[in-house]
Amino acid sequence: MLKDISTKVGMKFEPYTFSVEQGKVKEFVLAIGDNNPIYYSTEEARKQGYVKIPVPPTFSTVIDMWGGADFDSLVNALDLDALKVLHGEQSYEYVSMIFVGDVVTAVSQVVHATTKRNMNFITIETTYSNADKEIVLIGKSVIIERH
Repeated sequence: MLKDISTKVGMKFEPYTFSVEQGKVKEFVLAIGDNNPIYYSTEEARKQGYVKIPVPPTFSTVIDMWGGADFDSLVNALDLDALKVLHGEQSYEYVSMIFVGDVVTAVSQVVHATTKRNMNFITIETTYSNADKEIVLIGKSVIIERH
């Protein structure tokens, strides 16, 4: 019998905070092979019109990995079978810039949960805010649990 995952909608996770360090930005861009000088040098970033070194697209993955819940905690909270979980989709809505030196707070909650074709689909939305409590990024992640 399939469990009713719709009861997970509205579930909130503990907020987490992450200080954006230049070293983490550099590690990330090296890992993805991005050699754009704006990610390595404040001077280069300023030449391109930025006030500081910006973070590259998808950097919120680093924020989540270093500041958020680990995989086991997430699947336990959602009552999922870790061996049957897939990452289904990821999307980002950039509201404002995130820069090296920023302190970002992330708040996540389940915004949608449904079962289709013997699979559970759970959408988690994370809102990232800066120190001034202004939203800078909204990320959505779809988790799939196969049956």
